[in-house]
Amino acid sequence: MANKRSTILWISCLAHAVQDGLTAAVYVLLPVLAQSLGLNLGEVGLLKGLKGLVQGLLEVASGIVSERFGDAPLLVVGLVVSGAGYLLFSQADGITGILVCLILVGVGTAFQHAPSSALVSRAFVSGGRRGALGLYNSSGDAGKLAYATCFSLAIGAGFAWSSATTAFGFSGAAAAVVILLAVPHLFHRMPPGHMADASRKKIEIGEAAEGWGILDRRGFITLFLVVFLDSLVQAGVLTFAAFLMLAKGIPLATATFAATAILIGGMFGKAICGFLADKIGPRLAFALIQVLTATGIAAVVFTSGYHAYILLPFLGVVLQGSTSITYSMVNDLVHESRTSRGFALIYGGAGFSSV
Repeated sequence: MANKRSTILWISCLAHAVQDGLTAAVYVLLPVLAQSLGLNLGEVGLLKGLKGLVQGLLEVASGIVSERFGDAPLLVVGLVVSGAGYLLFSQADGITGILVCLILVGVGTAFQHAPSSALVSRAFVSGGRRGALGLYNSSGDAGKLAYATCFSLAIGAGFAWSSATTAFGFSGAAAAVVILLAVPHLFHRMPPGHMADASRKKIEIGEAAEGWGILDRRGFITLFLVVFLDSLVQAGVLTFAAFLMLAKGIPLATATFAATAILIGGMFGKAICGFLADKIGPRLAFALIQVLTATGIAAVVFTSGYHAYILLPFLGVVLQGSTSITYSMVNDLVHESRTSRGFALIYGGAGFSSV
């Protein structure tokens, strides 16, 4: 049983790392495409906005779709669609072609967070759930850093951007194959006897599992707003960190890595905060992390020069680590049969906060 749980955790982490990596690579790919194909800033902004809109809308819908087709099949389909989007980039010769590719990437990456989180939650229902979700969240940041760095290094080494996008496309397909081989039992349809048992269980559950399955509406709305505001703060700090470092006299070449320094800290913070929530409880852990975040932001703002720059990874630990605590609270507020929908709503809210 423990081996099955760990397998589900690592395939969820794999899907998260690849999908978040493919999403992050778009940000370093677009400037290259703009220069190569002659796109202006307005067209680049339109492309990014449409891709984000499609991804955000489908993120919310993914919870319902996963209940119909299963969480693991949705992960595989999402990886294949995202990979196809990247494979087609080499054929794009204008804004229309790029838009089609970006929409495919947005569609694919939308079907990942909610199904993966639901898989991990169900696998660790007997204990260690918050720590497992923390590791899952951390894997996304690892993917972002890996893909964005690989693309930048490839371009810097003189490789064509189409070679990088093709390699990224195959990585999505490869991850899908790995998941298919690793957890084949999650793709099997339930036999008739199990279907009957599931139907009886649904009747016994009653109205608790109807609709979105939210057990505590006030608590869930509060969590949604907290995640939305927390995501706004994170996006604001990541956006203006480089500008703040420049204002402190840090050279441009160094200041541009300010957001990366925060993301590196966040990668570790998401894992640490998940285990912290398991140890002392999510509410106390969240309150502690928020106090440390406010203190960290103030320290970075009021500390001068490179001393402020050195603080950025430590700020990232608490600034982004809070998401492992808030997302893990979905399981406390939503019926176990509707966890995919609950995660879809929360991830959708977080996504729209940065659009």
